[in-house]
Amino acid sequence: MKTTLIFFLVLMTHQIFSQKLHAKLISSVKRSKLDPIPEYFDRYINLVNDVSLQEAFDKSVEQLDHLDLRKFEAIGEKVYSPGKWTVKDILQHIIDAERILNYRVLRFARNDTTAAPNFDQDETAENVKTTNRSLNEMMAELKAVRKSTTYLFYSFDDTILQRQGFNWKYKVSVLAMGFMIIGHQRHHLKVIEERYFPLIK
Repeated sequence: MKTTLIFFLVLMTHQIFSQKLHAKLISSVKRSKLDPIPEYFDRYINLVNDVSLQEAFDKSVEQLDHLDLRKFEAIGEKVYSPGKWTVKDILQHIIDAERILNYRVLRFARNDTTAAPNFDQDETAENVKTTNRSLNEMMAELKAVRKSTTYLFYSFDDTILQRQGFNWKYKVSVLAMGFMIIGHQRHHLKVIEERYFPLIK
C-alpha cells in the first residue's frame, strides 16, 4: 500500500513538472508585464501579487490553506447588509465563477472567437443551497477546482497563452484570464475579511 502511494505521488509530481515545461510565459511573465491588462477586469488582476502566473497559482492555494475557518463558522449566516451573500454563498460563487471562467479559457485556447456571454451572478446565487454544506467540504471543492484550473493552464504552450477572446464584452488573453481567476478569489476573500469578520462578537 505504501509503495503504491509513493509511486502515485511520484507520478503526479512528474506529470505536473512535465506540464510546466510546455510554456515559458507562465513562469516568466509577471502580472505587471501583462500587455495589455484588459479593461474592466484590471480590478481583479491588479489584486494579484506581481509574480508569474505559476507562482500566483501557488500563492492562491496557500491563501486558502491559511484561512481561519473558525472565523467563518463564527460568522455563520450573518451578513453585513440585508440581501448580501453569506460567507458560504461567497465561497460557492468563487467556485462557480472559476468553473465558468475555465470554460471560457478553454474556448479561447482552442481559438473559438465567439463572444462568451455574461452570466448573472445574483441569479446563480439564488439557485444554490449552501446552508446544508460544511465549510470543510466547500474548501475541499474550491481547492479541487483550483487544481483543475492549474492543470488546464499548465497544458498550454506560449502560443495558446497569448490567444485572446471576448470575455463578456472585453478582449482578454488566456494568460490574463489566469491572473483574473486568482484576483477574483482575492477580491472576495478581502470582502469577507473587511465586511464579515467585524460581525464576530
